[in-house]
Amino acid sequence: MNRAIFLDRDGVLNEEMGDYVWTPARFRICPGVPESLARLKAAGYYLIVITNQAGIAKRLYTSADVRACHEILQQACDYQLDALYFAASHPSVSESILRKPDSGMLEKAVARFRLDPACCWLVGDRARDLEAGARLGVPGILVGYAEPLTYAPRAADLRAATKIILQ
Repeated sequence: MNRAIFLDRDGVLNEEMGDYVWTPARFRICPGVPESLARLKAAGYYLIVITNQAGIAKRLYTSADVRACHEILQQACDYQLDALYFAASHPSVSESILRKPDSGMLEKAVARFRLDPACCWLVGDRARDLEAGARLGVPGILVGYAEPLTYAPRAADLRAATKIILQ
């Protein structure tokens, strides 16, 4: 069995803008992300992005727009990300077990990469991210301070979360 780091996108890998981030011009990678991913990869983890992209269901942007942002992310991180999953649904338009807090994206990755959930981590900035991981027994790290919940472990950003993971 293998291990992985599941990474939420907006607020963890790229800057959260307060609304939908889907244009390459607004897609800004957070400081320290490429270096953190390189450290995690060197430690033997698969790196898997799991992101809700409700703007697709709301017809604000397309899957191609999301993939364009993911290409920017991959380029900046030397193509170290092993998979990038996104849920294109929104409860007001369509339901999906892929959308966090459900665990469908994680389940797909667990099967594809033969992962042991207990040996994985999920790094997210929202309660729904952590809930998705908890459904499979994946421990989580809450990053940032946008979510007002009491949760441990908690880290300022991906750099700090990487230190916790690699301890």
